[in-house]
Amino acid sequence: MARYTGPVCRLCRRERMKLYLKGAKCDTMKCPVEKRPYPPGQHGRGRIRESEYLLQLREKQKARRIYGVLEKQFRNLYDEANRQDGITGENLLRMLELRLDNIAYRAGWGSSRSQGRQLVRHGHVSVNGKRVTIPSYQVRKGDVVELRDKARQMIVIRHNLDTIDRLMPPWLEKRDDGLGVTIRDLPLREHIDVPVRESLIVELYSK
Repeated sequence: MARYTGPVCRLCRRERMKLYLKGAKCDTMKCPVEKRPYPPGQHGRGRIRESEYLLQLREKQKARRIYGVLEKQFRNLYDEANRQDGITGENLLRMLELRLDNIAYRAGWGSSRSQGRQLVRHGHVSVNGKRVTIPSYQVRKGDVVELRDKARQMIVIRHNLDTIDRLMPPWLEKRDDGLGVTIRDLPLREHIDVPVRESLIVELYSK
């Protein structure tokens, strides 16, 4: 299975902003973006020639890296969003938000989306009472996502629930003292707080 195994802080530096890929470290002065707020590589401090294509590409790469999605997966999601009714960009962000690994992150079980993905891959999350180990699984309105019995006693999850001060989006409803959530509604654009201009992504793929 293809996956990125390099330093994720390098991805943040490439986008010149914090993508919050390392959890709590991103809120401290140890974050490399604070120390070196320029792209990595020997030409990182050089002059970059801005273009319309570059802006569109950077927005697409930013969205991919925030949600931890590979290029082929992202393109397939865009094609599906384009087939749906409504605004394509908002459909795309909605589908990304409804990924099971993102639900684990939004619920506060993981300090980052990558940790939420690991919880799903290791079988610690169930949907409607059935164990699901696919991070890209698309939840639906009315689904109940819960931690399994063994996971409820894990120190790392308890620590995250006690220490992470993250507001749960209004389209999720907490249950069992935060050990489960219900998808009460589909997320609207104003409820998705990722710093992405989805219109530029649509412009890039519609060429």
